[in-house]
Amino acid sequence: MFKLIRTLLDATTAHAEEAVQDKFAIELIGQHIRAAEAGLSQAKETLATIILQQRTEQANFNALERRIADLETRVRAALAAGSEKLAHDGAAAIAELENERETRRNTIGALAERAERMRLSIEKTHRRIVDLNQGMIAARAIDKGQKAQRQLDRSIGRRANLQAAEALLRRVNERSDPLDEAEVLDAIDAELSQDGVRDRLEQHGFGPSAKIRASDVLTRLTAA
Repeated sequence: MFKLIRTLLDATTAHAEEAVQDKFAIELIGQHIRAAEAGLSQAKETLATIILQQRTEQANFNALERRIADLETRVRAALAAGSEKLAHDGAAAIAELENERETRRNTIGALAERAERMRLSIEKTHRRIVDLNQGMIAARAIDKGQKAQRQLDRSIGRRANLQAAEALLRRVNERSDPLDEAEVLDAIDAELSQDGVRDRLEQHGFGPSAKIRASDVLTRLTAA
């Protein structure tokens, strides 16, 4: 039972975290991009330090090369002059410098390899940040449209409210004209009244007409 409750709590927590991430997705994306940019800036500074260290080691290596070449010239001269003791001391110094030169050569190689790896990593990270910034522009547009849609839904109501409004509009449009209703009511009243009965009898030729009609005027004028 406890395991089941723990599983449900974990699921609820995960769902809540996803809901928060969805709500603040744009802000979280921006935060991640800024963190990546800060890391990229630090990596660039580190690369610059490595490059400067490599240059220093290279300068020291070149200086060793010149010192070794100078000592070799002097030892040869000492050997030629028969100064075995000086030649031996010079050879010992050359050996120490050559050992140091080899150490610096290895250091320069290691620094160059490290700098190249870091340069490739920086370039890759830079491209990813550029892509993220471009995606951020599209994400902001999408998020803005979604927020506008949600605001529109809140302002005019959901689908049920729209359907209710449309139904009321149809009822209003289907209402009959009050003037037409009045004419129909007058006709009904006339049919029910005595005057209505008299008018119907008159129309069928039973009894004199109570009103002067156009045909009566024409008959009179023709007879005159």
